[in-house]
Amino acid sequence: MEKITEQPSIYRHLEKMSVEELTTIINDENKKAALAIKEALPQISRLISAIEEVLKKGGRMFYLGAGNEGRLSILDKVELPNTYGIEKGIISTILAGGEERMLEVLEEKEDDEEDALKQMQALNVSRNDIIVAISAAGDTPFVLSGLRKCKQEGIPCGAIVHNPSSPAAALADYPVEIITGPEIIAGYTKLKAGSAQKMLFDMISTSVLVRLGKVEDNRMVNVRLINNKVVDRSVKMIMLLTGLKDYEQAKAILLQRGDVKKSVDYIVANNIN
Repeated sequence: MEKITEQPSIYRHLEKMSVEELTTIINDENKKAALAIKEALPQISRLISAIEEVLKKGGRMFYLGAGNEGRLSILDKVELPNTYGIEKGIISTILAGGEERMLEVLEEKEDDEEDALKQMQALNVSRNDIIVAISAAGDTPFVLSGLRKCKQEGIPCGAIVHNPSSPAAALADYPVEIITGPEIIAGYTKLKAGSAQKMLFDMISTSVLVRLGKVEDNRMVNVRLINNKVVDRSVKMIMLLTGLKDYEQAKAILLQRGDVKKSVDYIVANNIN
């Protein structure tokens, strides 16, 4: 395997650069992340379709990762229940060292192969679920251990990596290779590779949940009423979708029904205007 993620930076003497020079090269490099994702869209689409099928059948999706990539996946999954109204646990993360210890930054746990197996066992991960492993280098022991368990037990699995022909990709049913190239700071994959991961997590969860009917037109019709801003946005959404003119009436129906979709269905069914 060629470790492109560990290759020397094409930029030298960063410490001598001005702020303007540093921000320019970081911005230029981040542009490459989106282009690398574009090259892998067929692979990404296959993975998303596989996740959709698992969730349609009542299964769960688990990101499996260590370090920065694992923590980024947690940032994605925590947004989903409130935004799309899904139950907690449908999309989750298995993080090296445990999600509850995320802020301790236990980077050494990426070498703990047993940790992956114990967490998967504790969560009762089965062939009804799907694992999406994330490893910038594609050879993280924690990730490889989990992927090997998937192969042994027939659990569907994908892998998001940033090197070609990696061990993680070889183990995955749905490999996604996002070849972002060397980093500005050699080997520091929090940068360009991390930017690509964040974009990819957004792409995966958004596409899957749109496909599962959690969005109508371009509206978050299952958003949970978690604060005044969301309630106001939801009321205006109801008024737009139904033509109802009375704000307070729309709000009362929303608070009674619990979300935009149920409120709109109720208004339409009862011909309220």
